[in-house]
Amino acid sequence: MSSEQKPSRKTTDTDTAGPRPRRLAWAAALAALEGLALLAGGLWMLVLGATGEGGDRQSGVTGGITLLLLALLPLLAARGLLLRRSWSRGPAVITQILALPVAYSLLQADSVAIWAGVALAVVAVTALVLLVHPATTQALGIKGPGRTRETERR
Repeated sequence: MSSEQKPSRKTTDTDTAGPRPRRLAWAAALAALEGLALLAGGLWMLVLGATGEGGDRQSGVTGGITLLLLALLPLLAARGLLLRRSWSRGPAVITQILALPVAYSLLQADSVAIWAGVALAVVAVTALVLLVHPATTQALGIKGPGRTRETERR
């Protein structure tokens, strides 16, 4: 197949917008970190539930599967952020908003969970700031409300 016959890869506006901002890479890294933590927690709960060590077997397995499924949201968002897909900011922001009440409940504990709550709160707030930054918005090709490509060209 000659180079003229090969199908070309579709390009988007974000492909030609220059290098990926560090803010976007950091936001993707934080989302991936949260996804991996959910994955690890889900596997841990699943193993404890399957072995019966966690008390109620059914609750452990159900909780583990739930966490494994929830891990998909930040992991897919992180991949989308790295690939500069505009849809990925929504799931990433939702993940951070959902992390804040979890961090608050961990802060109410009387144990080592307090430090986990502090860490989760810092990660969630930092990721939110990175995700709403104008450089991130521009790198993802997200336009403001009521703006289209036609109105920006004028």
